Amino acid sequence: MPYPQTYGQDRAEIEDLMARYLFAIDYFDWDAYVATFAPDGELEFARGTSKGRDAIREAVSSFSRRIGEFYHTEDGAPAILRHVILQSVIRVEGERAWARSLWLEMANHGPGDTMKMGTFGVYEDELAKLDGQWLFTRRRILNEFLKGRQSGPTNPVAEMDALAQAFARR
Repeated sequence: MPYPQTYGQDRAEIEDLMARYLFAIDYFDWDAYVATFAPDGELEFARGTSKGRDAIREAVSSFSRRIGEFYHTEDGAPAILRHVILQSVIRVEGERAWARSLWLEMANHGPGDTMKMGTFGVYEDELAKLDGQWLFTRRRILNEFLKGRQSGPTNPVAEMDALAQAFARR
């Protein structure tokens, strides 16, 4: 695949955006979290789809309040969660980009507050460069362990490439 001259810079900025998103969610920094989305951005995860920064803030803060229901320390306090991106494929076409990333989540959960590998899945991202800054226009979070939230059966990268190629042909 040919890469545009600015691919290295664009990829670095997109990877930085992805990391800022994860730090924001893990440290409950909802201002930083919603700032990773375009003003009319869309977030889809197992509980539904939210469009626009205000709706995204409400969805993610509601989720974070429920963490203790899923993960808790030995004494019952909500656990500390940490999200990790394992690898990402990023496709850039001008001011638009698409990415597919494998992710996982871990927490200090249960007896001895031991590390528990929690959830895992695929991020399906669409991005746009708005006023010189890459932002998510759509993030679809697939939780591979939940029925109906798996990726595939085709390779997610092939699906991403098809979307980017269709955009480039317009």
